[in-house]
Amino acid sequence: MLEMVERVAGGSKKGVYRLVMDDATTAIAYVWDDGENYWPAAEGDGDLTDPFSPGLGLDLFEAAHARLDGLGVRVPALRLVDRDGAHYPADLAIVEDLRGESLEELLARDPATAAPVMSRLGEALEAMRGHRAPTYGKVAVVDGGGTSRGTSCEGVVLDRALRDLAEAASRDARIATARDRLEERLLVLARSVRPRERYAVVHGELGPDHVLVDAGGDPVVIDIEGLMYFDVEWEHVFLRIRLHDDYRPLAVDGLDEDRLALYLLAQRLSLTAGPLRLLDGDFPDRTFMAGIAEHNLNMALELVRD
Repeated sequence: MLEMVERVAGGSKKGVYRLVMDDATTAIAYVWDDGENYWPAAEGDGDLTDPFSPGLGLDLFEAAHARLDGLGVRVPALRLVDRDGAHYPADLAIVEDLRGESLEELLARDPATAAPVMSRLGEALEAMRGHRAPTYGKVAVVDGGGTSRGTSCEGVVLDRALRDLAEAASRDARIATARDRLEERLLVLARSVRPRERYAVVHGELGPDHVLVDAGGDPVVIDIEGLMYFDVEWEHVFLRIRLHDDYRPLAVDGLDEDRLALYLLAQRLSLTAGPLRLLDGDFPDRTFMAGIAEHNLNMALELVRD
């Protein structure tokens, strides 16, 4: 019987709660409810044909969970789903509670103990990289037989980066001053990218805070709703940004340098515009989010500095 509910920190798009039973067992509840989403609404949020539209809802979660589990990638075990309001008046999933630390915490506390976890994460990434699809887009869309907007990953990224640039420029004078140079750099980088016809499974935001470590020392991937078929370079740029020197065990050969260059600038702009947009709402940890925006703003400007 349910005895206590505790909010788990960290979610910005869904509510995450620990459920404590009267026999001391626990589980995690994911709740996709408008009141749990700190992001201000934007045009196109519900367009699942946009690979980068918000990863919200039980359908996306279930499709991503099934794909990763099928590839042997460790995800929290699924205990219950409720999309009909039987237990809560919003999409709800109950999953395994992993009480250990995140990979981010483990890397900071004990790099030696983290080393085999990183090796296993590399194996998971290789399984994801090895599963290919003939079209790109959210896993829920592609596995359901749908198609995504645009004509290429690089085209979708360029369009998104130009929107992020416009948003960031409207909020910060330094980006506004450099807007023409940043736009020109994006266009030049995009023209260098050659076409591609096969796409890998990527998490999209696979930072070390989105990897938990279970009792056996295995990495467990969370926040999976944004899972998509896309250029693997998108994943590795994000991993490099988040992990810095700790990225080395995850490095792979054969990545496209032109895509890496375009996606690096695009992600720096996204990590500037996104946090600034989030600060328009009532996100609680404002200092932390402002710091992300400031860091990535400066890194974006470094990429066009003479």
